Amino acid sequence: MTRDEIAAIYHAYIECLNRQDWDSLHRHVGNDVHYNGKRIGLKGYRSMLEEDFRAIPDLSFNVELLVCEPPQVASRLRFDCTPVGILFDVPVNGKRVKFDENVFYEIADGRIQNVWSVIDKAAIAAQI
Repeated sequence: MTRDEIAAIYHAYIECLNRQDWDSLHRHVGNDVHYNGKRIGLKGYRSMLEEDFRAIPDLSFNVELLVCEPPQVASRLRFDCTPVGILFDVPVNGKRVKFDENVFYEIADGRIQNVWSVIDKAAIAAQI
């Protein structure tokens, strides 16, 4: 896989998330996907994302930085959103917040197999 091919795979995945096209998620994410070292599988990954969108109705994944070194992808995602209730153990309660996520992916057979994510929770807490 080339850098351009892996970048195209990643951008298609982000578009899928932003459309909330859960029935197509399997085209981008492997059945045995691992998240932060734990096997959660496609079903668990989908549930996690659906919960994110319930907590943040205006959620949009915005790629700020993308580095591809096949088979890995590193991305800095930017969020500017209005979560409801509690977000990452912080009582946001409808306040608009901005935060980033640094996330690394490993892609095999054209789909994401491993995800390692670090979300800037301190940035959220500082805005509340």
